Amino acid sequence: METTRLMFRPYTNDDFPFFSSLWADKDVVQFIGKGTTRTNGEAQKSFQDWLLPGYKDGRGLYVVTLKETGQPIGHAGIVAQTIDGKKEYELGYWLAKDHWGHGYATEAAAFFHQYAINTLGFHRLICLIQERNKRSINVAEKLGMKFEKITNFNAIPVHVYAWGFNC
Repeated sequence: METTRLMFRPYTNDDFPFFSSLWADKDVVQFIGKGTTRTNGEAQKSFQDWLLPGYKDGRGLYVVTLKETGQPIGHAGIVAQTIDGKKEYELGYWLAKDHWGHGYATEAAAFFHQYAINTLGFHRLICLIQERNKRSINVAEKLGMKFEKITNFNAIPVHVYAWGFNC
């Protein structure tokens, strides 16, 4: 799986140091959950218990690497969520802050948006975005996603941006 500048692959155990580095950066996680960093042990639990087993039917978070160098710069993909009692599929994207501002998040999100439609056959996708996360809102809007509602996700207020039926 690839775009002009990026490649996507499943995480492996060898990628844990990179995954942990994302969670250790306060700027990267400022709009993820409660916006707090995780210790190496907390990141390890998430990696082993949630991320690695999350590859089901083409879904999951994939490592985003620069095609030219193979350097990991973030992750993106489609994950199942339950929002207001309804099963939804979220398009997620995170980048290490050294790679912000180069269009990589939009490129990765656009790839997985099309992947969800053309490969997985989805007719609806959402993004859960905290109100102050203007960069992520901008990416969702570039994909044609529209603000749908405000809800709580894991006790955190989030804006639901949606694409597809029921939007």
